[in-house]
Amino acid sequence: MTSHDERFAKMSFATVYPLYVAKVEKKGRTIAELNQVITWLTGYNDTQIQKLCDAKVNFEQFFKSAKLNANAHLITGVICGYRVEEISNPLTKQVRYLDKLVDELAKGRKMEKILREA
Repeated sequence: MTSHDERFAKMSFATVYPLYVAKVEKKGRTIAELNQVITWLTGYNDTQIQKLCDAKVNFEQFFKSAKLNANAHLITGVICGYRVEEISNPLTKQVRYLDKLVDELAKGRKMEKILREA
């Protein structure tokens, strides 16, 4: 595992979640929509997301018990200078999947596109 990948594993979901909230709300989206995106990717419901924040889990713990959506592999494109589909470390790829979905939400994409339904 590279230091880049290790940094993602140790990063606290509780620290990043409020940043996701601020990003989407600034663009006129809601916490409910953010949670819908997180639920789609991970299988966690609103209560579980809150508990994970309260427990201050890191991303390694966050994704360890997640039930990754079968269509997660359809998340492609560039986020923070990295092409998602080319990331080899599974955990880093999962974190970038989440970043990409939040980014699409903030950019005003339609929910059915974000959730890879169409």
